[in-house]
Parts: sequence; C-alpha cells; structure tokens
Amino acid sequence: MQNHSRRTLIALLGACVASPAFAQTPLLDGLTQADARTGIRDAMGLAALNATTRLAQPEAFWGNPAVRIPLPGILGQTQRTLAGFGMSAPLDDLQRSLNRAAERTMPEAGRLFANAVRTITIGDAIDIVRGGDDSATQYLRGRTSTRLTSLLRPPMTEALTQSGAFTLLRSALREVGLASMTTDLRGEIISFSTAKALDGCFHFIAEEERAIRRDPWRRTTDILRRVFG
Repeated sequence: MQNHSRRTLIALLGACVASPAFAQTPLLDGLTQADARTGIRDAMGLAALNATTRLAQPEAFWGNPAVRIPLPGILGQTQRTLAGFGMSAPLDDLQRSLNRAAERTMPEAGRLFANAVRTITIGDAIDIVRGGDDSATQYLRGRTSTRLTSLLRPPMTEALTQSGAFTLLRSALREVGLASMTTDLRGEIISFSTAKALDGCFHFIAEEERAIRRDPWRRTTDILRRVFG
C-alpha cells in the first residue's frame, strides 16, 4: 500500500507540474504539490542540521575513517614515506589540524546548507520523490557543490589559521626539505580541506536522508510522515 501511494503521488505530480494553480490542489490524502516540496525541504533541512551538528563534535572528522581528511598530494605521499621510518609526526600533526579545522567550519556549513535546501523547487521535489534513498542528497550535491565550496572557503581559511595548520605546515616543510613550496601548498590545503569537509557533510546527509525514508520514527513532523509515509 505504501509503494502504491508513493507511485500515485509521483504520477500526479508529474502530470500536473506545469500548472501553477496545482500547487495548492489536493493530490492524495490531502497532500498538495506544495506540501511535497515542503516535505522534501524539511527532510533535507533536518538531514543537513543533524549531519553538520554531528561533524562539529570534537574528533568527528579525525575519529571516523569514512570522513577523515588526509593530506593532499605531495604532502600525503611524503607522510606515507616517512611513516615507514617512524618520522611522519610533523605531517601527522598537520593532518590532524586539518580535521580540527573542518570541525570548526560546521556551524557555517549548516547555515549554508539551510539556505541551499530552501532553493528546492516543486519540480525538484518531483524528481527527488522519484529517486532512491539518497536522491535528495545527490540532487543537492549536483546543484550546490560549486557554490558551497566557494562560500565555505573563507571560513575554512580562518579555521585552518585557528587550528595552527599553517604554522604546522611551515614547520613540517622545513623538516622535510620542502620549505620553498609553502605558499603553493597553503592554497592546496585550503582547497582540499574545503572540498573534503563538504564530502563529509554529504556523506552524513545521505545517511540521514536514508534514515528518514526508511524509518518511520525519524519522520518527526506531520508533513514528513505524509510525504514519506
């Protein structure tokens, strides 16, 4: 019955999306097209809030291999080489500072995701309802990643400064004979850390979306129960 209701809702949404007046027309059990959009927005807003709150906790990135941020490029290669000789401590400290910086950006990431979720349209909602367990997450990722990366870069730069990453970078590069690369690698670290922090967000947003779709107890509002029930 649940799958039949979902298919009926999708068919009705698809048939009527072109009609502005339909936004307030009842579709199924009192659910309107606008309700469907609201439900998707609410679900993704909740998923993003839970994900970024989780990742803002101490050691949230560092302590979870699924989202732990590695060192990029030549830094990572050098770290792995030195680890074989028990000499990677300076670069290990640098890596940990990147993960601490990512934690610091999560409150701002949460605000950015909240704004992004509000851009989901009625047409978007139809595609998302038709999709799989993480279709809303993949939609957001495809539509917002470039803008989110740009907006999160300044907070990430500040967080890296506060976590001591740039000081550790200079020190580590001197120790391994790469001091001349400090400026170039500073920019690479900012870009890489920003991208990986967002990857971590999307990883947990997908988990949260999947839980909302599959677990009735995670549908904490009437609109979520109506759209996903």
